Amino acid sequence: MVAVVGVIPVRSFREGMSRLAPRLTAQRRAEIGEKVADRVLETTRSAGLHPLVVTRDEEVELWATARGVDHVGDPGTGLDDAATSGVEWALSRESSWLVLHADLPLVAIADLEQLLATIGLGRPVIAPSADGGTTAISSVGRFRFGFGPGSFRRHLGRLDDPVIVVRNGLLHDLDTTVDLEAALIKVSYLG
Repeated sequence: MVAVVGVIPVRSFREGMSRLAPRLTAQRRAEIGEKVADRVLETTRSAGLHPLVVTRDEEVELWATARGVDHVGDPGTGLDDAATSGVEWALSRESSWLVLHADLPLVAIADLEQLLATIGLGRPVIAPSADGGTTAISSVGRFRFGFGPGSFRRHLGRLDDPVIVVRNGLLHDLDTTVDLEAALIKVSYLG
């Protein structure tokens, strides 16, 4: 058994953040994607979770390995199945799990500690993004994910008596150019 597993799906640095293409070159999107994923990974580790990267991209696998982080294959059929792969890995080790997005530029240790406190009580927990998505979610055992636009409401309906955690570091993901502009104002590491 390992600590709570922080499941972090990472599709690809090169192909990620495609909605930012009007504002950034592919190379700059890859650089920002990796920097933000580094922050999420280190914050996850610092908060006491066991990070697990879910990917099918060789570059991301090498990135995870270089950081001493376990990784598991992504079936390549979407975020729902990637999250499920990570959850299955955690459950095979008799561990609790927390699925956390890799595009949270403001995530802080205190954000994750609040999620962990709920998990420690055996309660499901969910964190919404500002646009109605889901940036972090945990349940007991297996869970049927439904990521995409409006996923917070979908997930909320599938959880039994969840705790909703609303924190700045979990609200703000990088889906649009507006999200990126706001992040560039608030953090220097993306510069």
